[in-house]
Amino acid sequence: MADRGRQRPVGLVTRGTTNPNRLRRVDNWIVETCGDRLRAAADPLVVDLGYGATPVTAVELRDRLAARVRADVRVVGLEIDPVRVAAAAPAADPPGLTFARGGFELAGLRPTVVRAFNVLRQYDESEVADAWRTVTDRLAPGGVLVEGTCDELGRLAGWLLIDSTGPRTLTLAARLTTLESPARLAERLPKALIHRNVPGEHIHALLRALDDAWQAAAGLAPFGPRQRWLTAVGTLRSTGWPVLDRPHRWRHGELTLPWPTIAPT
Repeated sequence: MADRGRQRPVGLVTRGTTNPNRLRRVDNWIVETCGDRLRAAADPLVVDLGYGATPVTAVELRDRLAARVRADVRVVGLEIDPVRVAAAAPAADPPGLTFARGGFELAGLRPTVVRAFNVLRQYDESEVADAWRTVTDRLAPGGVLVEGTCDELGRLAGWLLIDSTGPRTLTLAARLTTLESPARLAERLPKALIHRNVPGEHIHALLRALDDAWQAAAGLAPFGPRQRWLTAVGTLRSTGWPVLDRPHRWRHGELTLPWPTIAPT
């Protein structure tokens, strides 16, 4: 039941599974991509929405942002399940890190950045846009939602950068030393795209083109998977895909494209 005077949490309780360093890839990307927003914010507030059965990823997010963006960043972990909120309390370090009960309504907070990972996987695709709007309507001016999913160890991931106008970019990321094929990234597409990996959809064409470029770069395998990935992404760009960022981001196993490029048809 919602606290007196506070809106009832919006959403469903997630499975809650998590692991240390599971979200390291997206955290590093947030530092790089959203760092300026937080540095400029009057209140550098970040919400970790649906952090799971243990608070470890919220703790890691706060530590990374405090060390690399600004020391006074505030991270609030929100969970619908009050048992999880209570279990996280010993990890709190106010004012930099606190935990509270809340869902997509963000418990009345107005953050600059919201990270919501592995939250929408259990929802129907038709519910995704409403969930995005519920969050983005409550962001601070210029705020963003980073929504996506990853595997249990964080080796494969995909996420969207979303603002008040809707999705802006898609990022795919992989631990290159364990990447067998970029086609595996299809398993970790955000909910809005995971059912769209079929012929005729842009995301299907992207994954196929990336996998073809990866296979064509097989001769570079002796020089390491990073060089092979850099070549594959460069090939993708040279064939007309509007790959964003520069090779210094690609070398981390990332690939970012504008949303219209891969949006559902």
